[in-house]
Amino acid sequence: MQIEQYLPLGLHIAVAIGFAIVIFIASFLLGRIGKRTAVKDMAYECGIPVTATAQPRFSVKFYLVAMLFVLFDIEVVFMYPWAVVYRDFLAEHGAMIFWSMAGFVGVLTVGYVYALKKGALDWKH
Repeated sequence: MQIEQYLPLGLHIAVAIGFAIVIFIASFLLGRIGKRTAVKDMAYECGIPVTATAQPRFSVKFYLVAMLFVLFDIEVVFMYPWAVVYRDFLAEHGAMIFWSMAGFVGVLTVGYVYALKKGALDWKH
């Protein structure tokens, strides 16, 4: 390995650090120019004055749906690589690969049906 091979990497790092320093100095210098007033420090939300507390209360349903979304999103993350390599391994281990994914999808389907039966996705109550 020669040092010339690392020149693009070093240049990239130097530009990134230089950019960060320039932005930091510019924000420090330009931030001192502006005057702070009570109107500027007031929170602004669609032109409506703030009357509520900073932390609204969320329903438990919100968190339940969020967890279900993450669960099924991760299912797709596992299925994508499987689908990419499925054709390559079809000749050698086709049945094993297919049935392992069928079992995975089956377990997730049982979980989905359970969530539906429990009313996890029912927003009426």
